[in-house]
Amino acid sequence: MHWGYGWGMGGMMVWWWLFWILVIAAIVWALARGVGGRAGRTSTGQEESAEAILKRRYARGEMSREEYEQRLADLRK
Repeated sequence: MHWGYGWGMGGMMVWWWLFWILVIAAIVWALARGVGGRAGRTSTGQEESAEAILKRRYARGEMSREEYEQRLADLRK
């Protein structure tokens, strides 16, 4: 007898499975948006050009002036 507790233990297992599936789906969604969703995109969601990415990297100090100029020349060929 269930004494008025609905589905019993089987029902609780179903709800726990649904809960964990939703938690995992939310984590995967958040990681996909945070990691892959922003790479090479502007704040409006459009792709950045290769030159814009190069300028941003040079501005951050990730490369020397010579390296920047060489890569810029390579891009413009």
